Amino acid sequence: MPYEIERLSVHADGIAQGAEGRVHVAMALPGEVVDGTVEAGRIAAPSIVTASAERVKAPCPHYRACGGCVLQHASDSFVERWKAEVVENALAARGITAEVRAVETSPTLSRRRASFSGRRTKKGSLVGFHARASDTVVEVPNCQILRPELLATLPALNAATVLGASRKGEVSFALTLSEAGVEVAATGGKDMEPALFQDLARLAEEHDLARLSWNGETIAARRPALQSFGPARITPPPGAFLQATAEGEAALVAFVREATAGAHKIADLFAGCGTFTLPLALGAEVHAVEGEADMLAAMDKGWRAAQGLKKVSHEARDLFRRPLLPDEISRYDAVVLDPPRAGAEAQVGEIATSKLANLVYVSCNPVTFARDAERLLQAGFALDDVIVVDQFRWSAHIELAARFTRA
Repeated sequence: MPYEIERLSVHADGIAQGAEGRVHVAMALPGEVVDGTVEAGRIAAPSIVTASAERVKAPCPHYRACGGCVLQHASDSFVERWKAEVVENALAARGITAEVRAVETSPTLSRRRASFSGRRTKKGSLVGFHARASDTVVEVPNCQILRPELLATLPALNAATVLGASRKGEVSFALTLSEAGVEVAATGGKDMEPALFQDLARLAEEHDLARLSWNGETIAARRPALQSFGPARITPPPGAFLQATAEGEAALVAFVREATAGAHKIADLFAGCGTFTLPLALGAEVHAVEGEADMLAAMDKGWRAAQGLKKVSHEARDLFRRPLLPDEISRYDAVVLDPPRAGAEAQVGEIATSKLANLVYVSCNPVTFARDAERLLQAGFALDDVIVVDQFRWSAHIELAARFTRA
């Protein structure tokens, strides 16, 4: 029987109503009529009976198999509108009316950070992304989202898989493009032993990797894996968080700097290695708080070597268990929050009872952001501005930045 797509889920599946109830439809768009076999409430391979005007030909030949992208069948304008609406709807569910001012979408071939999966096979190895709704690994040569430098490491990843993956296990390779080349942080492989260490060190040399680590142990650090944050250059710990694209990072930094303009003292919470801290230090003293001490150490070293920055202090602190208290928060003219997907519920609760008047919130989860925004509005803040920064093009992932102020 035919199904008409009513809307998209937060995972970008089409949603239709059938005799069996709600049906999720892969690679469908609102307004389309589709047909297909329903299994466990889902049509995995629909036949499009009536296509949407927003439907386009997917630019990647791996699209139907690979699970890395879920929206290549939709026009860019549709994806931008949908991502803005996801944020607006999450806020509306909490009784908050807001309009996304802009959507900043990173270009194709711009992702400088990605995670590949590697498995040994009878003939050698298989390295790629997981297939759609599956643990099967799909090879993705000529991927349309990754920087070419990352794709160029695939031979090295295949060789490392043969060397260090168990027959039944899977190795995860976190790739990051640095100024010195690609660094690889591998986890899930065999335990380290002298022969494996030597083989992996030789592999890093042969494939010109800037840095290679295995299950947290540095195997080769041939060149400093530098990243530039403002005028500072830092070497993050292996596998440390980095914004997914340079373009996305630039958009977020520009928003944060504009929203805190005029502040003399700023607290950067969940600061990481200083993505916002160091550019903000061009105009203000900044106190960076982060749970991982090694990330703060990397930031501090970069700050001390940079020119033209104001004072940067730092503190290793678990902000989920020990959020900054109101009297601590009230020392600052502005606070920047960039929490993980869980949001910052405990910290927002303390901010709500402080005297803070200017808060910038960077989020990778519209649902937890809306929850925290509701608490801020209850405390007298106003939501002045919100943008979407789409660094994960064609995925269902959504990042945003917002400014809250109160008198």
